[in-house]
Amino acid sequence: MRIELNAIGDTMYRINQASNRISKVKKVSFSELNFTERHHLQEWLANEPDALEEDLLVIAKEFDGFDDTRERLDLLAIDKTGTLVVIENKLDDSGRDVMWQSLKYASYCSTLTRSNIAEIFQQFLDKDRANPGQDAKKLICDFLQEETFDDVKLNVGNDQRIIMVAANFRKEVTSTVMWLLKHRVYVKCFKATPFQDGKDLFLTVEQVIPLREAEELMIGISDKVDDEIKLDGRREKRNEFRVSFWHQVLEALRVSGVRRYDNVSPMRDNWLNARCGIRHLHYTMVFTRDEVRVEFGMSREVPEENKAIFDMLYAQKDAVETAFGAEFNWRRMPERRASLISYGKDFDGHNKECWPAMTQWIVEHMLRLQLAFEPRLPAIKELLASMTKAEPGTLTEPTSDAEA
Repeated sequence: MRIELNAIGDTMYRINQASNRISKVKKVSFSELNFTERHHLQEWLANEPDALEEDLLVIAKEFDGFDDTRERLDLLAIDKTGTLVVIENKLDDSGRDVMWQSLKYASYCSTLTRSNIAEIFQQFLDKDRANPGQDAKKLICDFLQEETFDDVKLNVGNDQRIIMVAANFRKEVTSTVMWLLKHRVYVKCFKATPFQDGKDLFLTVEQVIPLREAEELMIGISDKVDDEIKLDGRREKRNEFRVSFWHQVLEALRVSGVRRYDNVSPMRDNWLNARCGIRHLHYTMVFTRDEVRVEFGMSREVPEENKAIFDMLYAQKDAVETAFGAEFNWRRMPERRASLISYGKDFDGHNKECWPAMTQWIVEHMLRLQLAFEPRLPAIKELLASMTKAEPGTLTEPTSDAEA
């Protein structure tokens, strides 16, 4: 007759193959068995770290080598990436302060150098009288599969990890752990449950936070969040970059007597509009990584009005371009509501050393843009009045406000 044990969560069953039946094994507490953290749970994990479902090299037990404090962490280990792992054990209850205690220990360990870690491990090995003469550096090299200790990387950055083991975890602990995981502080919680069947004692150690099947997903989500944070940071930097450029340009326009932008504020966008005096027609400056442009834009709500204005101006193409002093890029864009007439020049826009030349170019060409289109505004008003049955005066708008 062969008898097996099968644990499911907080319940363990004995399987009797002869009778093809299962029977429940009694769940007990560590206190009932008179087990202690230091002499039992800690010893079990120190000698069998595989119970925590990964390869760990335990390098210290009851470590108290922190400056200005007499506190002791239960176990200190290295994982396969050379990251330090703080292991804190509690028996029947995680306790209210275990999270704070673990974070303190992790912060203390963040300053340990590779030499410190080797020394700590050597001191731990020297206490093992059953296995004298062990070399900490060699064991670390073997564990991390490096040829020499000079090739070993230990405790790089601030990615120290925390593993907590307890029979039960308070809600305040689990809530804090979940919050820390979202912020890329690597914490795992293992539930240790003892069982008793007559004189036989059993122990299950089960990862409960994060759940095994969700761990890779959480790491993936954290990586995605990191990418988004980096993207947001780059976007914010780019926005500040643009505001700085527009400050410079607006001041140069003011000094040069270009009044259209007097009440326009620097924005985070790569463009700035100023009204020309007719609703939804505007002068625009554009700043990109590769060029700067000046534009005369038509973005009235009725597409036919924009196309009619564009066609009227295009019919005067030679005269308009002669007044401007260069050939425009005429963009009627029949598939879109708006139309544009633009002129640009290539610049390395992200090189601040180019900004004075870019600013000078924009000021010069904004003046020329106004000279080309200002004389044609009365005719545009008459065209719009004929299309909308409105008086030309009702088409006028203030020219001192920025257009969104």
